[in-house]
Amino acid sequence: MGEGFSDTLSSGRPPRLALEPSRYVRIYAVGDVHGCLDQLLALEEVMRKDAETVEGPKLIVMLGDYMDRGPKSAAVLYHLTASAPAGFDRICLRGNHDDAFLSYLDGDPAGDWFLDHGGIGTLRSYGLDLDENDAAACASYGVREAARAAIPQSHVDFLRELPVLLTIGDDVFAHAGICPGRPLSEQTDDDLMWIRRSFLDLGPGLPVRVFHGHTPMREAYVGPDRVSLDTHCYRSGRLTAARLSDGQVELLSVGPELSHPEV
Repeated sequence: MGEGFSDTLSSGRPPRLALEPSRYVRIYAVGDVHGCLDQLLALEEVMRKDAETVEGPKLIVMLGDYMDRGPKSAAVLYHLTASAPAGFDRICLRGNHDDAFLSYLDGDPAGDWFLDHGGIGTLRSYGLDLDENDAAACASYGVREAARAAIPQSHVDFLRELPVLLTIGDDVFAHAGICPGRPLSEQTDDDLMWIRRSFLDLGPGLPVRVFHGHTPMREAYVGPDRVSLDTHCYRSGRLTAARLSDGQVELLSVGPELSHPEV
């Protein structure tokens, strides 16, 4: 999916991607997975069945945060580094948890945030025998070295290459949202992966519609200028996607206590 990148890894920044609106007949944007492989597989099956009703190419956009907090972070990355479901292209965006994981592996002290927000469970999912309540020990050089040895290089490379922004016409896909009113070309990586309150309060402040996760909600939200899809899967057991077709948005969910029926 290299076509359309406006920035490259050689610039030292995560890429940004733009595609023509006519390229796909349906687009499915999936909220934060957080190590919940079973729900991801179930939602992929729902999307597969839904996509059978229309001819033409389809795209799955993963909105980031593939690890931490849920039980199967490593397995989620093994799944996402393999082929997309038959009949689909797939673009994965980088979330703030994915970003912090890379910082942790790089030895950046800022990456220790990862340990306090479910990251120890991620390391355990790769087979490291660690105390989930001892973040200080997990921040040590020895544990970082053990993590680097245990985690497949293909997973690290996958995360480093993830774009932080996808635009398809007037629809924008980013993990957290965008800084209100700031042109897309001027959005920082931190804006796209970490922003919260100002975006939720003010909206994009641009003539676009933003599909995002990052901020967990009991119910997915569909509005005229933003679509919020993080339904707290690791706690609720519910994973949600938005289907975008002919400009219209419908929700698809798997898990208990569905507020919206499976499509």
